[in-house]
Amino acid sequence: MAKNTICLWYEKAAEEAARFYAKTFPDSTVGAVQYAPSDFPSGKKDDPLVVEFTVLGIPCIGLNGGPAFKHNEAFSFQVSTKDQAETDRYWNAIVGNGGQESECGWCKDKWGISWQITPKVLTDAMSSGGEKAKRAFDAMMTMKKIDVATIEKAVRG
Repeated sequence: MAKNTICLWYEKAAEEAARFYAKTFPDSTVGAVQYAPSDFPSGKKDDPLVVEFTVLGIPCIGLNGGPAFKHNEAFSFQVSTKDQAETDRYWNAIVGNGGQESECGWCKDKWGISWQITPKVLTDAMSSGGEKAKRAFDAMMTMKKIDVATIEKAVRG
């Protein structure tokens, strides 16, 4: 296990989520699954309890901890995309698998994890500052999924 690992709390579907991430994103895998050695408040002996996985090379564990805690936007994965096709692929995979759209390139998967699907053209424009950044920002504020062509047009002025 990595020295620093992100732990994500799931009600009971950590393994399902990990397998979805591994199928959806490159450099993502599912590792060991640890099973509960005895009954616990939200599960039974031999239920999957901890799932080791990576998302885009980031080590994570999923803990099937029950309904006590819910995910929110205070934590999100930000995925940099190179073009509209990659943006569409990730967005559609997350939203199309029971997730939901939000604003400005944010969406949630069906387990409540927030994702920022962010084309590089947007982050480049924002880091440039000045009028280009303002135009890109103003265009982004009208979007759910980011439209690369619209951001490029806004950057050009």
